[in-house]
Amino acid sequence: MSKSLVIVESPAKAKTIGKYLGKGFTVKASLGHIKDLPKRDLAVDIENGFEPTYEIIEGKQKLVQELRKASKEADAVYLAADPDREGEAICAHLAEELKAKKNGKPAIYRVMFNEITKNAVQKAFQNPRQVDQNLVNAQQARRVLDRLVGYKISPLLWDKVRRGLSAGRVQTVALRLIVEREREIRNFVKQEYWTIDAHLSAKKPPVIVARLLRRNGEALEIPDQSTADRLVEALRGAEYKVESVETKEKKRNPVPPFITSTLQQEAARKLRFSVKRTMMLAQRLYEGVELGPEGSVGLITYMRTDSTRVSSEAIQEVRGLIAERYGEQYLPAAPNFYRGKKDAQDAHEAIRPTSVLRTPESVQKYLSEDEFKLYRLIWMRFVASQMMPALFDQTTVDIEAKGKDGALYLLRETGSVLKFDGFLAVYEEGKDQKDEEDEELKHKLPPVKPGEVLKFRSIKPEQHFTEPPPRYTEATLVKELEADGVGRPSTYASILSTIQEREYVRKEGGRFVPTELGMVVTDLLLENFDDIFDVTYTARMEDALDEIEEGKLDWRQAMAEFYEKFSADLSRAEKHMTDIKRMEKPTDLVCDKCGKPMVIKWGRHGSFIACTGYPECTNTRELNVDLPDVDKVDLTEQEDEEYCPNCGRPMVLKKGRFGQFYACTGYPDCKTTRRVGSQEKKPDVPLEEKCPQCGHHLVLKQGRYGEFTACSNYPACKYIKQKTIGVICPKCNRGELVERRSRRGKTFYGCNRYPECDFVAWSKPVAETCPKCGSPYMLEKHLKSGPVLQCPNQECKHKQALQPVG
Repeated sequence: MSKSLVIVESPAKAKTIGKYLGKGFTVKASLGHIKDLPKRDLAVDIENGFEPTYEIIEGKQKLVQELRKASKEADAVYLAADPDREGEAICAHLAEELKAKKNGKPAIYRVMFNEITKNAVQKAFQNPRQVDQNLVNAQQARRVLDRLVGYKISPLLWDKVRRGLSAGRVQTVALRLIVEREREIRNFVKQEYWTIDAHLSAKKPPVIVARLLRRNGEALEIPDQSTADRLVEALRGAEYKVESVETKEKKRNPVPPFITSTLQQEAARKLRFSVKRTMMLAQRLYEGVELGPEGSVGLITYMRTDSTRVSSEAIQEVRGLIAERYGEQYLPAAPNFYRGKKDAQDAHEAIRPTSVLRTPESVQKYLSEDEFKLYRLIWMRFVASQMMPALFDQTTVDIEAKGKDGALYLLRETGSVLKFDGFLAVYEEGKDQKDEEDEELKHKLPPVKPGEVLKFRSIKPEQHFTEPPPRYTEATLVKELEADGVGRPSTYASILSTIQEREYVRKEGGRFVPTELGMVVTDLLLENFDDIFDVTYTARMEDALDEIEEGKLDWRQAMAEFYEKFSADLSRAEKHMTDIKRMEKPTDLVCDKCGKPMVIKWGRHGSFIACTGYPECTNTRELNVDLPDVDKVDLTEQEDEEYCPNCGRPMVLKKGRFGQFYACTGYPDCKTTRRVGSQEKKPDVPLEEKCPQCGHHLVLKQGRYGEFTACSNYPACKYIKQKTIGVICPKCNRGELVERRSRRGKTFYGCNRYPECDFVAWSKPVAETCPKCGSPYMLEKHLKSGPVLQCPNQECKHKQALQPVG
């Protein structure tokens, strides 16, 4: 009986495929690539048509020997790596190592499938083919490009900035976007503007909140408070009449099933997954998960795709599920088809469940928590993509008011009401920020008619300031890279990981902030390689790789065109690139130790200010601004007025391996240091009041959460005076409410009779009776619109403005 060897990348994939093929097949894993360019040198012969030299990856020699041995015992070898450029390159390298030396055996075939299901796998093995050299060439071109950029530019950065740095062809463009956005934010000048809303009552509730838009038919701009005050005065108490009411049906169409980039974005928005984690989890779902008696099953189609195409079998299956589970009214008359990107590789399908009948609930017990969350997201998106649109009734009410100044004013409110949920019954796409549609859904309008006079309730002017563009999150950076055509979604995970690992960027609140190092490296690279790291040029190179894949462009020709431009830039950079390590930037500062001028220098922890008298004078201090922005600030304003508590000398800001700290200028005689942000411990302040437990005086102490009052006889007496707020406990009517801190430092309010009384409130109770329901107290809350008092009664929730004291 003839035997066949099948080689895939991973053991998980091998296990899933093995059960579909039967006894005549042996399935083994290559564990990814078996060959690559060696790390020790360039390994690209530029003079010989950019010919790369591949070697078996260190540590994989034994594995390759095992695969060779297994192939000699087989009549045929089937290479079943992933259906993309990287997978094709893996297959090409395997074919090179396993090719027949004599008698033409074994025969080597390439098989591809977009999902690991019995039908897809068996169908692929019935129609094997040869390795596609165009795909291999496209992967090889990308690898050579990245090697040339990395190996030629990185040594420059090592020499001019710091050892261990790297430059990447696409990585640097991603960093450029982050740095340029940061500069945009820092240079942004806020502009003041005002809005005016009139609160008006119709015959029935709710209250209409209409926004002022026009004066005598012209659009209104309200730049400052004086303008706002004049308009408010003109409109206060005016007659407000409904000019028109327009209601129209608004349709929201379902979104396409996921492609790689949209899955990465949505998982970041909804699940808070990094791009790297999303791809790792998707890989597991694709390669196979143990589903009890059913064995290992691939739950989703291949996750590296830019096509929204769906097979007719999958469409038929999902339409049946929609009709049965949600009803015929949710099923379109014909399937929904989505237009892909112009350069989409339509050989793949969209990311979808391999069977929509495997609902998230039915497989949940077999999945980890994060695997389940991602599978549910993919399942819901795919189901929703084949459902009916959602329908809204959008109503716009225009209101006229004759002002005291004789002018005619137009105010407007728009509200939307969901009429038919359609695909929203299953799934709603996340957003990076709120839009007009979200605002409209918040507004509910009463029934009104043209000519109806509305009752004036109040008018509210509100100050606003224009906001700078937000920093990039992983989701918005992926969206920007894809829109610009930079890189491919399959590479985004490694790009985002690399710029963080190299300390070019850090994350603050989930958003990317460039470090000083990242800004310095970006500026150096753009000064010398602006054309290579240009967004448009990088996108053109991606198009060239696509043309190589399609057989329209010779990969060596593409390399030659790139290298002609690159080598010219490289020669210029080797001569003229700024040497940050040896740079000394003059300042107006004078050394407080020897009187010599001080300069800005670059060290292992970034920029700092140093005395020009070095090495005789080793005086340094921290530069509390990024080096690229140093010309925009007055360094004399940065001189610290902190003095050493031990010797009285000035303290200066420095930077060490654990961040910034203050150090005494008397070093090495005085070695006093203090972390930035830490406060000197204030001495206890004695009080006249005596401790009710031991009779000693109480003292005012300074703790990690601020001031508190405690016994001076600590630790013998551990009495701490509770901070009362002057409100009787509404639960027991005996105790008094006191301010407390949770273990995490959050303020809350409770009864001082705890544990006898367990009353707790996270907002500050105020001794004021609710005018609506009679609650004996209200809660002080601070909203964007300002401080309010809110009733704690869940059924009431009455709110009123908090009146300022005095």
